[in-house]
Amino acid sequence: MEVLLLAIYSFFVWLIFFKFKWLPWNTASMVIVVTIPVVGLTALILALNVFAPSSHDVRVIKYVANISSQVRGRVIEVADGNKPLRKGDVLYRVDPTPYQLQVNALEAQLANTVGSSRELEEQLAGSVAQVSSSRSAIDQAAARVAQAGAELELATRRAAQNRELVAKGAGNRFDLEQAETNLRNAQSALDSARSAEAQARSAWGQALAGERQIRQRMGAKSGGEWAQIAQTRAQLEQAKWELAQTVAYAPANGTPVNVQLRPGAMVAVLANTPSLSFVEDEFTVVALYDQNELTQVKPGDEAEIVLETLPGEIIKAKVDSIIWAQGQGQSVNSVALPQTGAAGPPPARFPVKLTVDPKFRDVFFAAGARGNAAIYTESGEMIHIIRKVILRINTKINYLILKLH
Repeated sequence: MEVLLLAIYSFFVWLIFFKFKWLPWNTASMVIVVTIPVVGLTALILALNVFAPSSHDVRVIKYVANISSQVRGRVIEVADGNKPLRKGDVLYRVDPTPYQLQVNALEAQLANTVGSSRELEEQLAGSVAQVSSSRSAIDQAAARVAQAGAELELATRRAAQNRELVAKGAGNRFDLEQAETNLRNAQSALDSARSAEAQARSAWGQALAGERQIRQRMGAKSGGEWAQIAQTRAQLEQAKWELAQTVAYAPANGTPVNVQLRPGAMVAVLANTPSLSFVEDEFTVVALYDQNELTQVKPGDEAEIVLETLPGEIIKAKVDSIIWAQGQGQSVNSVALPQTGAAGPPPARFPVKLTVDPKFRDVFFAAGARGNAAIYTESGEMIHIIRKVILRINTKINYLILKLH
């Protein structure tokens, strides 16, 4: 663009001083003619760098997902590399046979556990009923003991009264013998009642011990069901999850790149050793600027991007944000004193994140593509056209492949 402006300027100098000779061509005019473009171009370039800053380091960045296996096994199928996939498409499959067998075994174990639990529940219900029946028997036996005790007390008083009457000659021997017989019968009835109560208490203790034993076999409850069933069900869910993990799916729209995985290879659960890399279609465009070029730039400013992979294309964009941070601003968490070096490091640049206009979202942006970009601030709109012309010249130059072989 500067060359074009100089060419136009030179044309007018030729017209004024040589073609029509409106002004004399002398030392003073030569100094003026040379000074005007030097000062003008210098001022123009300085103004452009402030109000329409450009960057020659634009990068297309895509997210790369490292796909790691969640299970161990032999690979039986792998998707073709470097071919676009949709979210949910299969990346690779691991032989599911051992995991399916584990699921089948746990399903059978769960059914057996549920059946055993139902039997135990029935036994528990019977044991609880037996405990209740034994408790009722104890109450009945205790009532009979109390009744027999009262009858024994009455028989004891009657026998004592008859002895006293016989001793005084006022009673007969037959009534005394009958009273003593009743006393012995009452004592025998009390002993029988106490024995029955002891047997009832023993039966109640045995029933209670049986109930406690059944409850111990069933275990505690977890989540509304018996712990043994809950444990088996959790193991089954874990086995089903592992079975589902034998198939790896694309996490988003994208492309598996540099696929070295092959059928027959073994994969394992190693987070630091991914099975393959998956490049998502979602991308971010970042332009790097010197620190003093961003004084007038704000989010929302208009921008244009030129990429070497898309010669002839001008991609419209807007400033999304300025990342006011870079590596030289990070302090290492260490007790060692900072190393300043013999000379200070060169000034680091700040990245500016650009959002591409939605109408260009269908254009393919290769990960790692580079190019140029310009940001048009709210000030200096009159000179924005110059930067736009420069960008359009650059995108046409991208058609040229400048190498000698």
